[in-house]
Amino acid sequence: MSDPLTRTFSALADPTRRALLARLAEGPATVNELAAPFALTLPTVSRHLKVLEEAGLLRKERHAQSRPCRLDPAPLAAADAWIETYRSFFAERLDRLGAQLTTTPGEKE
Repeated sequence: MSDPLTRTFSALADPTRRALLARLAEGPATVNELAAPFALTLPTVSRHLKVLEEAGLLRKERHAQSRPCRLDPAPLAAADAWIETYRSFFAERLDRLGAQLTTTPGEKE
């Protein structure tokens, strides 16, 4: 998958990865801290983190012995920009539906 948007949506498709991103939105965390709330092995969590890293959603840093992970929101901004096109499309359709419903004559009594 060479398309960044495809990598982003593929990474976001898994609920565990979304939960990991939600935790990282609170601030940097080590792999052990990220793994703690899950009933998953450390290698499984590491594989999830690798997918997030390959999608550009996660950066691993080095601080002495610690290797905290940090959220990189840039790919999420690109995904949001792509979604915005469809958000406008559906908002327009809902506005037209609302207008149609308010102009429809005759309520049943």
